[in-house]
Amino acid sequence: MHRIEPQMPAAAYKTYAIVAPRSTHWVDATCAEVDCAHYVNGWQSVIDEATELGQRQAHYIRKQSGRRFTEERREGGLTAFTFESGQPCFNAAKHQRRTGRPELYVVRDGDYRGNPLGTPARQHVKAADWVEDFAEHQQALADEHQKG
Repeated sequence: MHRIEPQMPAAAYKTYAIVAPRSTHWVDATCAEVDCAHYVNGWQSVIDEATELGQRQAHYIRKQSGRRFTEERREGGLTAFTFESGQPCFNAAKHQRRTGRPELYVVRDGDYRGNPLGTPARQHVKAADWVEDFAEHQQALADEHQKG
């Protein structure tokens, strides 16, 4: 990520953030719950069985995956496994969905470099309060800039 080099120390900045932490705002989900494209439409995996890795992958698909598929042999040791819709994809264990909890409206001292003074973050209960805090801070900055 490219960032503009700050002109002041980190302690001179404030960071306003709206966050939904993974630990509190997300849960594991099924393919169906997240409308996974592979689950909805089916998918195809082309495996190179000329390699050791490809042989292990093909063995897993055929003997251990428990998924419905057809297979088509192709040139060069390739095998196309076509999986019908309505079954979990191979990334199903990584799917997550939001819990429905509202976002957190946080104000921290410092910037991406950290909070050198170690002050605790403030969390607003309402979005409107966070917006008001932000607006007041922006106005204070504009007033200081106008003073010169």
